[in-house]
Amino acid sequence: MQTTCKSKDIEIRAKLSLQKGSGVMTEEEGRSILNKHGLRITAPRLAVLNVLASAKSPISHAKVFDKLKESRWDPATIYRNLVKLCDSNVAVVVSRANGVARYSLAAEHGQHHHHPHFICDKCGQVACLVSEIAISLKSAGRWANALQNSTVQFRGNCPECTEVSASSLS
Repeated sequence: MQTTCKSKDIEIRAKLSLQKGSGVMTEEEGRSILNKHGLRITAPRLAVLNVLASAKSPISHAKVFDKLKESRWDPATIYRNLVKLCDSNVAVVVSRANGVARYSLAAEHGQHHHHPHFICDKCGQVACLVSEIAISLKSAGRWANALQNSTVQFRGNCPECTEVSASSLS
């Protein structure tokens, strides 16, 4: 039985690993990050790390689970790995809009989430506003540490929902 599980993990890992040169994290890079942070290298953890690395914007547990549904790992396994990656500073929660945590890789691993986000009230999309809006959150004095861990979030209707609303009124 142990051999079957191990070979299944290897098969799943091979499926979920990303090719070198694709602009996304390779399995070797993932292993290196996990080793550096003292985390066990497991197939689910590597897979979750790969999903976070390939996400274009912060991603919820449900979306991570959806991207890994072929793996047959249960939602609790995916969630525990997200929490472990956050506890080890490999990943961060960048938004808790509408009570849903959305995750991204930490800045040292290729993601820079010291920028504002936009949360759509209609569809729930969370978008990074890196180039659209520049906000400086630098401060000295007694507020300096508080601002290091702060987030700026804008709310409203995203461009897609605004277009749909405008076209339905026409």
